Formats: sequence, C-alpha cells, structure tokens
Amino acid sequence: MPTPAHPARPTPTSRDVARAAGVSQATVSLVLGDKWRGRVSERTAALVRTTAADLGYRPNQAARSLRLGNTRTALLVVPALTNEFFARVYAGAAATAATHGFGVVLYPSPDGTGPARDPFASARTALDGVIASSMATGALGALRSTGLPLVMLDSDPEGDAAAHVNLAVADGMHQVARHLLDLGHRRFLHLAAAVDTWTFDVRAHTVAHTLATVPDATLHTARSALDVQRAREATTRALTRSTTRPTALICDDDILAAGACKALRRLGLRVPEDVSVTGFDDLALATAVEPELTTVRLPAEQVGERGMAALLAVLENRTPIGGDLPVELVVRGSTAPPPP
Repeated sequence: MPTPAHPARPTPTSRDVARAAGVSQATVSLVLGDKWRGRVSERTAALVRTTAADLGYRPNQAARSLRLGNTRTALLVVPALTNEFFARVYAGAAATAATHGFGVVLYPSPDGTGPARDPFASARTALDGVIASSMATGALGALRSTGLPLVMLDSDPEGDAAAHVNLAVADGMHQVARHLLDLGHRRFLHLAAAVDTWTFDVRAHTVAHTLATVPDATLHTARSALDVQRAREATTRALTRSTTRPTALICDDDILAAGACKALRRLGLRVPEDVSVTGFDDLALATAVEPELTTVRLPAEQVGERGMAALLAVLENRTPIGGDLPVELVVRGSTAPPPP
C-alpha cells in the first residue's frame, strides 16, 4: 500500500515571521530590508533575522522590486575575466551585495579597456547601478548615458562618477622602487603595461619620479601587452638592444614579471643573482614561479566590498567611505642586491 504523501509545508510569509518574533510586519520589513538602523533596536533586529532564518523565510524579491521601483541588481564591468584580480573584486562585491539582498552581474568589456556596450536592451530597466573596475572613464559612455549611478574602482579619481574606490597604487610602486634602491640597484628597466588606464599611468609616473630623486639611477622603459609571452618578447628585445644591462626589472604586474623571468632565463641570466625582478598585484602566479616574486599585495576583495558599499550608499543618498585602500610590499626571493 503506497505511503500517503505528506502535504507540502507552506512557504513562510513575513506575517509568520512577525507573529513568531512577536513584532509587527512593518518591523520585519525594516529589518529584512536593512533599513532598521535608528528605528529598531539591535536586539529586535537580531531576533527578527534569527526568526526568519529558523522559519526558512525568503523575501519575494520580484514583488519587493515592484514595490520599491528597483531591481536590486548591480552590474560589475571589468576589462577581462581571465585576470585573478577581477575575480577577487567580484567575490568581494557579491558578498557585500548578498548581505543587502542585492545581486551582481559580472560583465567583461568586449574590447578590454575599450568602450563597454550596454549588455541589456535597456540597462536602466534591468539595473540599479554600475560598478566599473580599472576601466577608463571614457570607455563607459554607453552605460553612463543610462543615467544609472556609477562607481569607479581603481580609476581616475577626477573622473565623473558618483563615487570612487581606489588603491594606494602610487604608494605601492614607491615601496617597490625604494626597496630596490635600498638594496643598491641603480640601473633599472620598467616593463610597463601597454594599457591606457589611470592605474598604469600612476605606476609609470611613480617609478620615474622616485628614481629621479637618486642622481646616479638610470631608467629605461619597455611596454608589453598583459601576456606572459608578449612580456618575454618585450624583455628580450629591451635587454638585447641595451648596451648596459639593468640590474633590476620593475614590472607593472605579476603576469609581466613572469614573462620577464622567462626572458632572463633564456638569456642565461639568473634571478636574482644577476637581475632582480618585481611584480605588482600578488596573484597566485607570484608564488607559482621560482624564485617567488617580490610584489605588491592588493586587497582585491576589499576593493569589491568597498565598491558595492559605495553604490549602496549612493542609492540611499549617503556619503560613501573615502580614502585609498592600503597596499603592502611582499618581499620574496626574486630580489637581492645587484651583482658586484
């Protein structure tokens, strides 16, 4: 004889949460909508959240969006999906968004840092705001024309945006240059990213400015696409054409540094005994190469968290948190004093 099917458990409603917590539905709405501060005590807010979790309550986001007139969705625009940095930025943004009932759609610009097209028939009706990481301000014209709030990450602070979240990039590159100078290096090659964005412009300017303060320091520059093979080729060209070999290579990121290390090995040079090499970003690649890279650690997840928090602040007419996120020089085996 078949076992009788149990009736499906009814989906809990906000009324059920209110009844179980002993509060009003309005209070439940304020707490679960994250608008309770200054209106509801922390103790009551915690009780409502715990009760909702115990009951398995899930807000009807579609109905909520209709009531609030928004989609509770943000768009994160990045130059590429293949770079670990942007994956970590997304993870931070998505984690912060989730705590506020928001979702984040990740969108790689089809042309890298070039113009980013509207990925929807109308972004205005699909999104509440846009976050753009390491993009040129001019590349966002199509999205800017929608009138949506725009938060720029790792971008020109003078650009036209509702808020900016930046890393202390200049300080990071200054730490790199000072570290090499303090080791005794005076002949430098800067392997610069052939990407026209604010963050790489800052790195180049800082290297040149810091080394210019030391009278006997010399600096040459080579440019490369953000690709290990291209970086190897650019480094090889620069070293074989130079009459005076540099003792230190300052690379704009870890990908370029990996290519530089390959070029040096193929030329019969040792890292760091003959040439020191530095990177920037502290990707997983930095500890995968041998010797491990001296590089600058960037708090990518915090960039995403701060960016999403800034967008939420703009949407709620609050002032976002200001100030650059600090970065850290991580000294590893790829740097040493120059050869005698």
